Formats: sequence, structure tokens, C-alpha cells
Amino acid sequence: MIFIYNFIVGFVASAIGVIPPGLLNMSAAKISMKEGRKRGLLFSLGVCFTVMVQTYVALIFARYLDMHPEYVDLLQKIALGIFMAITVYFFFIAKDTRRSIPEELDRPKTNRIVSGMLLALLNLLPLPYWVYISITFTGFRWFTFEQPGIWAAVLASGMGTFMMLMLYVQFFRRKEDNPRFNVNMNYIIGFITAAISVITIIKIFNDF
Repeated sequence: MIFIYNFIVGFVASAIGVIPPGLLNMSAAKISMKEGRKRGLLFSLGVCFTVMVQTYVALIFARYLDMHPEYVDLLQKIALGIFMAITVYFFFIAKDTRRSIPEELDRPKTNRIVSGMLLALLNLLPLPYWVYISITFTGFRWFTFEQPGIWAAVLASGMGTFMMLMLYVQFFRRKEDNPRFNVNMNYIIGFITAAISVITIIKIFNDF
């Protein structure tokens, strides 16, 4: 059962983490549209491999923090402030995502698996993100740092990332075919970060 909980948390959290428009998901969509689905698929696989490595490193660090509650309390309060600020940003400040993919995302047609891995290395956000997610859900007893639970979360993080990258590819393909298929993803992101903020508040109050 613990294995299943870790897998579910890992899959959902990784999918949510890839929702905000960024270099990785926009690049996957761009490559698929310009070079074909196969090369977009290879690029996404490279990204997922790096994400899985980052997830494993973050969970090992989170396991250490989990044994030092004084750091966890501070981390949760900082994270709450960050997620609340992100919620306000995506609801009221961020630019509308209903736009074309920027042309500057073009990349040379090199080995797409390698380029996906290297580009994902530039994104360090999965490290603090997974530290926060794992520690928070451990407090609810929905996550464990025991083996093979960690490996379940690592595998799920790759699968969740891959699924969301493929959804981005499909979204922009359909958007190009049908201009009416436009959704401002900022509102989706805002609702997600607001939900995470509520979960964090509940966790903080439960610790009192």
C-alpha cells in the first residue's frame, strides 16, 4: 500500500510540476511540430531521465531533512509564502498563454534524447519542489522514504513528466489545427498552486 501511495503522489506531483509553460514543455511541443512526433518523443524521454535522477537526489536530501523537524517547519512556512505568491502571479499578473510557441525555442537537430537530458539539467526547480512535496505528504502519512517507496516515486515522476509533455504536444498541435482551441493555462496553474497552499496551511495547523 505504501508503494502505491508513493507512486500516486509521485505521478500526480510530477505532472503538476510540468504544467506551467516553460522551456522543457514548450521545446517538446516545438520539436514535435517542426521535426515530427518521433523526435519530440525522444526529446521527452531524455527530459524524463534527468527528472528521475533529480527526483532521486531530492528525495535522499528530503529523507535527511525529515529526521530534523526544526528544518521542516521552516521549510513549510517558506513554501507556503512562495506558493501563495505564485497563485497571485498566475491569476493576476502572468501573460496570457494563448499564444504561439516562441520561435527562439528552435534547436539544432541533434540527438534529441541527449538534448532533452541536457536541457532538463538547466532546470533545478525539481530539487526543492520534490523536497517540499515529499516532506509535506510524509506528514500526512501518504508518503514514505523507505525502499522501495523511493523508487516508486522516482519511476512515477518520470511517467508523470512524460504524460504532461505529451499533453503539451497534443495541445499545441490541436491549437494550430483549430485556433478556437485556446485555453489560458495560467488559471489552471493558479488553481493548482492555491490547492497546494491550502494543503500546506492544513499541515501547518495540524502540527500545532
